[in-house]
Amino acid sequence: MTSRTPLTVRVVKVVKETADAHSLVLEPADGSADKFRYKPGQFLTVRVPSEREGGSVARCYSLCSSPMRDDHLKVTVKRTADGYGSNWICDRVTEGDVLEVLRPAGTFTPDSLDEDLLLCAAGSGITPVMSILSSCLHAGTGSVTLLYANRDEQSVIFRDELAALCREYGERLTIVHWLESVQGLPTRTAIQALTRPYAGHRAFVCGPGPFMELTTEALTRVGLPADRMTLERFTSLTSDPFTAPESAPEPEGESGGPAGTVEVELDGDTRSLAWPRESRLLDVLLAAGLDAPYSCREGNCSACACVVVEGEAAMARNEVLDAADLADGLLLACQALPVSDRLRITYDG
Repeated sequence: MTSRTPLTVRVVKVVKETADAHSLVLEPADGSADKFRYKPGQFLTVRVPSEREGGSVARCYSLCSSPMRDDHLKVTVKRTADGYGSNWICDRVTEGDVLEVLRPAGTFTPDSLDEDLLLCAAGSGITPVMSILSSCLHAGTGSVTLLYANRDEQSVIFRDELAALCREYGERLTIVHWLESVQGLPTRTAIQALTRPYAGHRAFVCGPGPFMELTTEALTRVGLPADRMTLERFTSLTSDPFTAPESAPEPEGESGGPAGTVEVELDGDTRSLAWPRESRLLDVLLAAGLDAPYSCREGNCSACACVVVEGEAAMARNEVLDAADLADGLLLACQALPVSDRLRITYDG
């Protein structure tokens, strides 16, 4: 195993959003601000110390800050009963601490901030949605409707910030709160009724599994096409992305036949590399010394997603990209194998 050099961030401030949710306001600690460029709705992978797990575990937390509006990055972590990472952060992390992280990543992000958006969130699912919402209002022209479900009024993360945005942006922002303590659990019929006026919008959905299933079914029934919905599924990493396995692509002419070529655009630079038939794209890039983003290496998190500009590749496994993503040319580099002899890939699109 080889140790991957992580980025570091300093905790500028800890904000207690609710009784069980803390926000960490962050700044680059090593002068690498250019590597923290991100899109609304993306996430950070954080290294959490753990003697029990042999040194550390990795946890992904969505950025709730806006790259168009905020000077600092901010992630919000909601404590869960059996969540080692969330409890460690909420109990241990204080102002001035330095954390190890990977580059921002993820595909839960709009192509345009000028579209009308329907954002559906429950609980801590508001974190990436908040980034999209504030970015659209600040830098775009579209209207935003937020359906936000919580247990009770005290558990509403960003309650005051959302109220301030309503006052600032007036008719461009509509917020519908659903409180289980008042209205009971959300139902498909109720969500259909609430979202039907916005069936022409592009939808983003994030929250616990049952809420997402209920909401996607309701949106389908009101006529919103699947390619107009984007879902963010939280998954726990089973491997440690801060320790990367050795990358050793097979030499040309061995198993799988002659290598093809791949032209890769990453961080403004373009490289042309041999791509052996049975080597994963991510392994090829890391072996060439490129700082390609990744987290799980298992096809579960979308941190390594890139776009196929030319050529064709296949994925050994894909648990996160949907049909609309695939139609847009998205590819998981950790699972990608070449089909055509020549490909062009970009991370900068």
